[in-house]
Amino acid sequence: MKLLKQLLVFFIPLSLLFHNCARKGTPSGGPKDEDTPIMVLAKPAYETLNFKEDNIRLYFDEYVVLRDLNKKLIISPPFKTPALVTPQGTPSKYINIKILDTLKENTTYTFNFGDAIQDNNENNKIENFKYIFSTGDYIDSLTLKGGVYDVLKEKKSKNYSLLLYKVDSIYNDSIIYKKKPDYVSRTMDSVNFEFTNISQGKYRLFALDEETPNYLYNSKSDQIGFLDQEIYLPKDSLLIKSLVLFMEDQPFKFKRGKEIKKGRIQFAFEGKQKDLKVKLLSDVPKDFKYFSKLSKAKDSLNVWYTPMELDSLKFIVTNGKSIDTSNVKLRKKQIDSLSVKTNIKGRNIHFKDTLKITANNPIINVEREKFSMTIADSINVDFEVKKLDFNQLGILFDMKTQSKYRLKILPNAIEDLYQVKTKDTLKYLFITKQVEDYGAINVDVKKNTDKPVILQLLNKDKVVKSVYLKKSAKIEFSLLEPNEYTLRAIIDDNENGVWDTGNYLQKRQPEKIINHNSDEEKLILRANWILPISFEVK
Repeated sequence: MKLLKQLLVFFIPLSLLFHNCARKGTPSGGPKDEDTPIMVLAKPAYETLNFKEDNIRLYFDEYVVLRDLNKKLIISPPFKTPALVTPQGTPSKYINIKILDTLKENTTYTFNFGDAIQDNNENNKIENFKYIFSTGDYIDSLTLKGGVYDVLKEKKSKNYSLLLYKVDSIYNDSIIYKKKPDYVSRTMDSVNFEFTNISQGKYRLFALDEETPNYLYNSKSDQIGFLDQEIYLPKDSLLIKSLVLFMEDQPFKFKRGKEIKKGRIQFAFEGKQKDLKVKLLSDVPKDFKYFSKLSKAKDSLNVWYTPMELDSLKFIVTNGKSIDTSNVKLRKKQIDSLSVKTNIKGRNIHFKDTLKITANNPIINVEREKFSMTIADSINVDFEVKKLDFNQLGILFDMKTQSKYRLKILPNAIEDLYQVKTKDTLKYLFITKQVEDYGAINVDVKKNTDKPVILQLLNKDKVVKSVYLKKSAKIEFSLLEPNEYTLRAIIDDNENGVWDTGNYLQKRQPEKIINHNSDEEKLILRANWILPISFEVK
C-alpha cells in the first residue's frame, strides 16, 4: 500500500507536466498575447558601416512568420537580382537575407518589411520594421515625403511605386524605361509615401501604377506620374504638390484585317484612333454594300459587307495622316445569325429617352406594318420607325409618364444585309415612371479659371450628364434616377471639348480634374428630391 501511494505521488505531477507541455497558445482563461515580436540580435549589427557581407540574419524573441512579403518588402536602392529571404511559410526565430547582387559603394541600404513580420500564434505585427546598413562611412538620413493620386478615379487604397533618380551625368529622360531607380518607396494602403535614408543631391521623382512590379516604366500597361521640376535635398524634403497618375495614349498601330464570319471583317489596332476609316479598293458589283463601326472596346473596327464569291478584299485604312493597306482573305462559310435587342432596362425606360432597337448586323429593310404598340393593354399608339444608324432603329412616339406600353414585332419585320429576317414574334412590355419618381441635382458653378470647364455628373464611373461652361453658371441636372452620383470638373486647357491625358516624354501633364466629392462621399439622390450643390472650380 505504501508503494502504491509513492507511485501515485510520482506519476500524477508527471502527467500534469506532460499535459501542460503539449498545449499551445494562451492557457484557457489567461490574458491574450498582444506583444509584438522583438528583434534581439542582428548579424551584422543594425546600421553597420562599411558593410561588405552577403548574408544577414535577424533573430527574434519568439517564433515569427512572414506574410505578403513580396508585396510589403521594399529594398532601397533596389537590387537587379532580388535578395533571397527565408524562411517563408514556416515559423522561425530568425529571418535570413541572402544578397545576390553587387552592392553600390558609399550607399545606405534599407530593408523595409512594413508589417510583414508577425508572431506565429496571435499574428501580432511589427509595424514598419527596418534593417539598415551602409557600404560607406556613415548612414544617410535625409527623407522625402509626398502624395500621389489617380487623375481619373482618385483611388484611396493602392500600392503605387515611387521611383527616385539621381540627376547625374548618366541621367536622361528615357532612363525610367531601362534602369531601376536609385531609391524606391511605395504608398502601400494610402495616398502618401516616404523615402528614408537618402543622400543629399538633385533628383527626379516618378510614381508608377505597375501591372508587373519591377520599378521600370512600361507605357503600354503602367500609369505614370511625374513632377515638372527637379527635387533638391535636403531643401525639398516635403512636397506640397502631389504626383498625378495617368495612362498615356499609345501611338496608333494598325495590326491587320481578319474575316470573323462570312460578310464581316475585323480590323484590329493599338493606340488612339482619331478618325479611323476604311475604303474598299477591290473591284466589286454596283449593288455591293459595306458598313463600318468601332467596337465597344474601341480596339477594332468592324466592317460588314455583302457576301460574294471572292478570294479576298483589299482595303485602305486611314487614321488621320496614317495610311495602311490590308488584303483580307475570305474563307468563312457561315454568316452571323440575326439578333436584336432594346434599350429597355428590366421593364423600365425613361420617358425622355428614345426606344431603340439594335441589331448585330446592318439593317437593310424594315416592314413598318409589322410593328404595333398599345398603351394600357388596348389603346393603339401612333409611332414612327426611324433608322438612327445602319444597325439601329428608333421607335418615335409621344411617351407619357406613369404608363404601361406593349411593343409587338411580327416575324420578318426586320431584314439584315445578308437577307436574313427576324423569325419570331418579338414582344416588349415596358413602363414609364412619374416625374416624382426622379430627382434633381442643381449645381452652382463658380468658375475661377480662364479656361473652359467640362462639368460632368457620374454614376459608377459612367458619365450621365456633361455640360461645357465658359463662365460661372447655375446648372440643373433634372429627372435623374435615385442613385449615388459624383461630380467633377475638367479644366479644358486646349479647349477641344474633351479631357486629354498627359505625355511623359513631351513633359505634358494630364488636364486637371477637380472632384467635388470623393468616392467615400457620394451625392445620394432620392426620389422627388432636389439636391443643391455649390462647386468652386479653380
